Amino acid sequence: MLKKVLFIDTTHPVLPRILEENGFECHYFLSNNLEDLKKIIGDFQAIIVRSKFTFDMELLSCCTNLKCIGRVGAGMENINVEFAENRGIKCLNAPQGNRDAVGEHALGMLLNLFNNINVADAEVRSGIWKREENRGYEINGKTVAIIGYGNMGSSFAKKLLGFEAKIIAYDKYKSGFGDDNVSEVSMQEVFNQADIVSLHLPLTEETKFLVNKSWIEKFQKEITLINTSRGKIVQTSALVNAMKSSKIFGACLDVLEYEKTSFENLFMNNFPTEFQYLINSKRVVLSPHIAGWTYESNIKLAKIIAKKIVAVLKQ
Repeated sequence: MLKKVLFIDTTHPVLPRILEENGFECHYFLSNNLEDLKKIIGDFQAIIVRSKFTFDMELLSCCTNLKCIGRVGAGMENINVEFAENRGIKCLNAPQGNRDAVGEHALGMLLNLFNNINVADAEVRSGIWKREENRGYEINGKTVAIIGYGNMGSSFAKKLLGFEAKIIAYDKYKSGFGDDNVSEVSMQEVFNQADIVSLHLPLTEETKFLVNKSWIEKFQKEITLINTSRGKIVQTSALVNAMKSSKIFGACLDVLEYEKTSFENLFMNNFPTEFQYLINSKRVVLSPHIAGWTYESNIKLAKIIAKKIVAVLKQ
């Protein structure tokens, strides 16, 4: 039987090309109508998704012939992985595809913040020449703590190696990863030592609003926070209050608590007060969830997911 793959979100064209070269039939569902999706999804052996729909128990129960779900990205929070795998559906993602992009973006945001690049650029374009007011900080000599040492966290560590910082990392579910460049530490050591904290965690019930008032207060030094993982890991109100009280020097945020489920649209009406503070602060660098969103990662993600789907469907 010819195996059929359904594309629910757009991807790089290399992905369907590889699947078709391996004998699979590719179809496309471009609608946002969930009920229409439920009517046809049982005909497919594989589905390619990003974040348009949530694959909960109800939707997965309609996937009567499904062998695998390919998530073109790293996060899997829009898929009930446990329920899917109990039904024999393999859940595939591709964190290897955008880890370099995320590592570079996190570093770029940090350099931007420390050297006032956004602020100074806007001033010079307006004919304002301020040197002393834009004196920056160096990464050299600081302690950078990485929370979560998977594909993204380890990539960021590699990007930091030339800056002569002390790099420490904590991962609740991983051990034995320390080496000459990165010290594996406890969370208490992170609280004691960190100058810069970079989050590289999935969004789960355990990590939702992990960064809250009590968590921030445990740090012994004023920190700079980087979040390129998921917005709801950081409680924005706690972040803003910590910036006001000098517990947090500044923040680099590629993701925000206020993002919609699609991760593509920010709620634009009636901005919360805390978000207004962020957008008006010179100590905040923001980007629209693009840390892993490079031309190169687009191709790498597609190739990795294609390879994984081919391996499953050809079993």
